Amino acid sequence: MLTGELRSQVDQIWNAFWTGGISNPLEVIEQITCLLFIRRLDDLQSLEESKAARTRQPMNKRIFPDGTDPRGRPYAELRWSRFKNLAAPEMHEVVGEHVFPFLRTLGGDGSTYAHHMRDARFTIPTPALLSRVVDMIDRVPMEDRDTKGDLYEYMLGKIATAGQNGQFRTPRHIIQLMVAMTAPGPGDVVVDPACGTCGFLVAAGEHVRAHHGRSLMAGPAREHFHHAMFHGFDFDGTMLRIGSMNMLLHGVENPDIRYRDSLAQDHAADAGRYTLVLANPPFAGALDAATVSKELTGVVKTRKTELLFLALVLRLLKPGGRAAVIVPDGVLFGSSKAHQALRRMLVEDHKLDGVVSLPSGAFRPYAGVSTAILLFTRTDSGGTDGVWFYDMAADGWSLDDKRAPLLPEGKLGPAPAEALDPAEAAKNNLPDALARWRERDGA
Repeated sequence: MLTGELRSQVDQIWNAFWTGGISNPLEVIEQITCLLFIRRLDDLQSLEESKAARTRQPMNKRIFPDGTDPRGRPYAELRWSRFKNLAAPEMHEVVGEHVFPFLRTLGGDGSTYAHHMRDARFTIPTPALLSRVVDMIDRVPMEDRDTKGDLYEYMLGKIATAGQNGQFRTPRHIIQLMVAMTAPGPGDVVVDPACGTCGFLVAAGEHVRAHHGRSLMAGPAREHFHHAMFHGFDFDGTMLRIGSMNMLLHGVENPDIRYRDSLAQDHAADAGRYTLVLANPPFAGALDAATVSKELTGVVKTRKTELLFLALVLRLLKPGGRAAVIVPDGVLFGSSKAHQALRRMLVEDHKLDGVVSLPSGAFRPYAGVSTAILLFTRTDSGGTDGVWFYDMAADGWSLDDKRAPLLPEGKLGPAPAEALDPAEAAKNNLPDALARWRERDGA
């Protein structure tokens, strides 16, 4: 859990950015993301140095090389541990003119993070603001996965409250419900084809740690978790940076988070690769027919993004793979030929396991559209006998634009820390939905 002190520090930094002239919340997060990455590079080099000293062997991997950068500054002075002690004006110059250009050259560690830093820009306007941000980040205990992860989630929540950028985050409790219902295990290969800040992938990782932590100790399972389990696509470079950092701070070392326009590109390499898809694809209306992948329009003749995404999900899944996808109600009730064809395909060619109808205010203040979670399995041979349906009336938060919590923190979400009485359960249906879903083939 985040301490109140850390939260108030984040709030102060946030206010400092706003008064310093950076009012776009994505830009604030991006600058903090880059600084967190710079601090991590220094930590990694320090680890290598102490290993080299212990084993009396030369260093395996040197992030900050010997010598000087193109502008004549020693690389050693670009390290977090060095520049954080400089006076504010000099620190501002070093970070802007030396550290960020160095970041952009850094494909060397081969990780997804270095790759996404290639077009990072330094936009913190004043030395005083940079100094405050560096002080705050320096106080975050980086060894504690929960603290760093919670801190980043708290900052990402600020994007949600700002919500002026078209990207809106899926509420965390809805993500947790979908992850709990699909129950990812250590052998799964998980993808989100519209990953944004990687909320679904983070929650899937946390679920696997919580329920299968023991099995992750072993070599192959651990290797799979860090290098092969998580995949995310997005076509916004800022989101890729933020999403990658979110995964890193939640302790996943090298997820596959890459640039991709999911509906436009050829999917031959990814077809049938994944055992679990978790997604809240954009329902932005219609696309230009010329840009849409022919493979998808061959499955369902439409330009509607939500229908094309469902066709894509079926294509990405292995036979036997399962999915939980948020869709607008139009997918359930739309009367066009494409809507009917897609529903027929889900029910007759595959197995539609369940539908959770979400309260109509679940995505406010960005969208008042009614939505549902579709849970299905790719079978290629049908198998839908009965469809489990849950009509959710309340998710624990007010359904107006404020989206204020209706219950104390310990009683929210699909797995609350404290038991709910009937009046509280009427305000938070998530635990009931999850319990009934788990019993759907039993009592």
